[in-house]
Amino acid sequence: MKKLITLSLFISIFFLLLQTLQAQVRIGIQGGLSVPNLSGGNNEISQGYTSRLAPNFGITAEIGITNHFSIEPQVNFDGQGGQRNGLQPVTSANLPPLPSGGYYYANFKNVSILNYIELPVLAKYTFGLGGIDLDVNAGPYIGFLLHATENTSGTSSIYVDKNGTPLAMSDGNGGYVPVPRQPFDGSNDVTSSIHKVNVGIAGGVGIILAITGRASISLDLRGLYGLTSVQKYAQDGTSHTGNLIISVRYSYRILGI
Repeated sequence: MKKLITLSLFISIFFLLLQTLQAQVRIGIQGGLSVPNLSGGNNEISQGYTSRLAPNFGITAEIGITNHFSIEPQVNFDGQGGQRNGLQPVTSANLPPLPSGGYYYANFKNVSILNYIELPVLAKYTFGLGGIDLDVNAGPYIGFLLHATENTSGTSSIYVDKNGTPLAMSDGNGGYVPVPRQPFDGSNDVTSSIHKVNVGIAGGVGIILAITGRASISLDLRGLYGLTSVQKYAQDGTSHTGNLIISVRYSYRILGI
């Protein structure tokens, strides 16, 4: 309900601006590739992530203030998250606690998928250079979590430390043997352990190519960084979202000359 109210307020403000500003207004659609990662982290289970690939798409509205300056609110679906591949901590409750109070380790792949609806409001400056139009943009955004999943895959031995010391079990004859390799194929819904709202900053550049007097295509490169810690609980760490987006946009002027 809160997401719906916020989105309705966002759209209402947009249409109010359309009615009050006697300026050029363009609407558009955009889509492309997001390269997200999770950075920071203050413990072993929240560190060591690298980038993954995810979709990014949405709608835009560019409201001209002057010939060069405009305000651009957007509504986007944005795939965030990251991945770890290799030796990493295991948080399974099916293993006996270690005397040291630390983590078990295993060699597997772990992909963290965080999907958001994001509402950036960007200040954009457009200028010509060598016969083409360019823009630079920056501004804040607010993101609303849709769903969060951890997908794991692989098979691995269990280790009692990051040096790869195997977890051993009795062989029944007074000796010990390594615990058999364990499967890690699965999917875990972690939505309830992630903050529902993420606030951050965005900025980027674009190349604009006119198609007709009203329509244009642009190639945009933008970076985002979340200022809010992703994890809801302290024991899970304090990671931050961030991603690089490469997208193509089609926009059409509906008001103004």
